[in-house]
Parts: sequence; C-alpha cells; structure tokens
Amino acid sequence: MTARTFSAMALLLAMAVPAAAQTGGTAGYAVGEPIAPERKEAPKLKPPPAGVRDLDWDDMVPKDWNPRAAIDKLGLDRLEDGDPRATLMLEKIRADWDRAPVVKALDGVKVRLPGFVVMLEGDAKGVSEFLLVPYFGACIHVPPPPSNQVVHVLPAKRVPEKLASYPVWVTGTMRAVQSATAMASAGYRIEAAQVEEYPWRR
Repeated sequence: MTARTFSAMALLLAMAVPAAAQTGGTAGYAVGEPIAPERKEAPKLKPPPAGVRDLDWDDMVPKDWNPRAAIDKLGLDRLEDGDPRATLMLEKIRADWDRAPVVKALDGVKVRLPGFVVMLEGDAKGVSEFLLVPYFGACIHVPPPPSNQVVHVLPAKRVPEKLASYPVWVTGTMRAVQSATAMASAGYRIEAAQVEEYPWRR
C-alpha cells in the first residue's frame, strides 16, 4: 500500500471512532477538554432553555448503523503495496459516509448541541454560515466525519470570528435535511440558530 493510501486509510480508521470517544482529531481538542495543561477546572454548564433538549453527537447516529462496517470489510491485510482496490475502497467509504442515515425522530426537535465551527460563508463582520462538527480539525485537518455527524448551521445573526475559533453551543430547531457543501456533506440543518460560547475548561 502506498504511503499516501496508507495515510488516508489511517485517517478513515481514526474517524470511525464514535464521537463520544473522540479526543479531538489532530489537535487533541474535544468539547469540554482543556486546551492547555494548566486548564484544570471542569466547565460549569448551564441548563438548556425551557423546551430545548441537550443533544449528544451519538444521539444523531441510528442505533443500527455502524460507521465501521465498510472499513471492517476492507481486508486491509490482503492488499499489496499500490493495490488500486485501496483507492476504490476509500471512495466507497466516503460515498457511504456522505449519505449516512440520520435519526428522523430528531426532525423538528429544539436542541442545544456543542461543537466546533467550520466556516462556509463570512466576512469581516463575522460568520454567516457554517458546519458544526464534533471535534477540532474535522473537514480541515482531517477528512469529514460521516454526514450524520455534521450539522449545516445558518445562524440568526453573524457569529464573531473570535467566537467561531472556540467550541460553541448551537441552539435551534433540528431538521433532518441533507446538505452538500464545499467542505462536507451534512445530514442535519439548524436555521435561525442561536450561537454562544461553550464554557470549555479554563
């Protein structure tokens, strides 16, 4: 297997870990984790607004869907160096993940979800459209996670660039709507979303 193919395969294998077990991609940052060793205080989380459900990323994945299923069938030990089947396998996995199934019961539910911002549109006044992802570096430093781990967000007002550099909370009505963007495919959407800083450890 070529170095390039091996690197891509390794990234996909790492991405197949459930969101709850992610340690934050290449930078080691995950929501609620310290950015530096001296940051040791646990974040104090305020309760969600009335009628709003605090959502975990794992809640967005159907119980009967296994993101590793396609990977487990690859038979990596049977591939020779430079085997063209590796590229085809990666393309198939990417295609499967781009149309990953969603939890339809979440459609229309008011939720609050923490995550990281991947900007799609914005200017000097702030970010006007973005993807919310469960770990730092997704879609930028590493390939996108499955689409059921990506939310297309249209905020009610522009998000300051400084705020978008850290973990955020997004609150709004979840829609199980597929979106194809330049950065990744998203399985969910939240429009007119309220965006605020997530109280990460300081």
